[in-house]
Amino acid sequence: MLAALEALRGEPGVPHFDIAVVDVDADPVLEAKYNELVPVLVDGEGRELCHYFLDAAKVREYLGALG
Repeated sequence: MLAALEALRGEPGVPHFDIAVVDVDADPVLEAKYNELVPVLVDGEGRELCHYFLDAAKVREYLGALG
């Protein structure tokens, strides 16, 4: 998912965004919350955007709504 997210970040017209990689297995709270959903993509507020695979359309929509 990370490689696909990096590719999306480089697309023309996609607003800049930062990526923070977090080891879910290293945090018991995150491990309990996401368990089998890893890899998972969440926004800065903790809202899940997608898991397993990058849903590029959903991420583009989300970023477009941010302005």
